[in-house]
Amino acid sequence: MTTTNEPAVVDRESYTVSRTVTIDAPAARVWAALTQEDLISGWFGQRTELPDLRVGGEGVFSWPDEPDVQVRIEEYDPTTTFAFRWGTPVGQVMDESTSTVARFTLEPQGSTTVLRVVETGFDLVADPDGLLESHQQGWTDELDELVALLEGALAVEGGRA
Repeated sequence: MTTTNEPAVVDRESYTVSRTVTIDAPAARVWAALTQEDLISGWFGQRTELPDLRVGGEGVFSWPDEPDVQVRIEEYDPTTTFAFRWGTPVGQVMDESTSTVARFTLEPQGSTTVLRVVETGFDLVADPDGLLESHQQGWTDELDELVALLEGALAVEGGRA
């Protein structure tokens, strides 16, 4: 049985999407699932390339039937904070008008971890309302998969939960 968490929420005044989940797993396991390519692909995206785990490091997220998107690490503090800018299709210039920043913070609480994601920058992109709604549902679905993966409710086959 996996932990049940509230869905992601949109704040239209600050143009953010946020979600806080409690995961029955130690922070080190949650951190690994956020930063290791094979584990990220188990809950987020079909394929992940993050070969350079440092601020400024770049990579790619891929989903079926969607263009590959660029990723650039904006913040990297092992086991506590991880943030990346993402959303710009590969081959295009990534800037604030074509991407957003997702910031994850981890807080150990006994044998569990409280994970919070806050995604910002929607006020600068085309169609902020549509993207806010899409990412609200996305963070609800994807973080549910992360919780299930880390709590053992999903088996990972071929890099995808």
